[in-house]
Amino acid sequence: MIIIGEKINGSIPAVGKAIAERDADFIRNRAKIQAEANSTYIDVCASVKEEVEVETLKWMINLVQEVTDTPICVDSPSPHSCVAALPFCKKPGLVNSVSLEGDKIDIIFPAIANTEWECVALLCDDKGIPDSVERRMEVFEGIMKKAKEYNIDPSRLYIDPLVVTLATDGEALTVFAECCKQIKAQYPTIHITSGLSNISFGLPARKNINQAFMVLAMNAGMDSAIVDPTNRDMLGMIYATEALLEEDEYCLEYIGAYREGLIGKLPQTNA
Repeated sequence: MIIIGEKINGSIPAVGKAIAERDADFIRNRAKIQAEANSTYIDVCASVKEEVEVETLKWMINLVQEVTDTPICVDSPSPHSCVAALPFCKKPGLVNSVSLEGDKIDIIFPAIANTEWECVALLCDDKGIPDSVERRMEVFEGIMKKAKEYNIDPSRLYIDPLVVTLATDGEALTVFAECCKQIKAQYPTIHITSGLSNISFGLPARKNINQAFMVLAMNAGMDSAIVDPTNRDMLGMIYATEALLEEDEYCLEYIGAYREGLIGKLPQTNA
């Protein structure tokens, strides 16, 4: 499972406060604990005004790279900010994200075309999030047409079919899962990702919904997620699901994660 660590995002109140106060130690610590939890990428999102976003991203990315060599996921709603932040990264990582909304894809794809950078692509367009599998797949085909135009191999893309809130749409998982299956059938090397917490918005005991969604989405072909890698319950669910889906021979990864203290009960202390 490709884990995109979500804990350095300015929309999180504590992170927003650290950014405003330029609390470097806070950012470094969040990067360090996510790297130690075996994140594949560390998402860096400033969530500040666009006129100061690039400068802020540079400050944040430099701090992350001081404590880990885990690749960066450059995250911004502005494609211009994403492109401007790429040179701050010591190695290629992940861009979050493009879609068929506006001209985002025609700004970001040319910038990463002849590089090793990978990219998240959302299945939405100027009309918003499509309400059916058929419409989302139409958006997907549009994205893949652009990828071919810029010679971006499918294996470099992380498609996010977009999950909506279960509380208002009972077919939220069904539509997401069907998109996953159809996408993987067409492009076996492509990745599928999700910011999965949207599924539980407005519901009590959200972690139950989130964990159940993770298992079912992985079964449908999702191989990446934007999550808190220090969440032991979620991480345990991911390792267990991989073992059950025959993606972890002899459960070695599951056992290794337990021995490393990433899953299971928290270690006892002498306090």
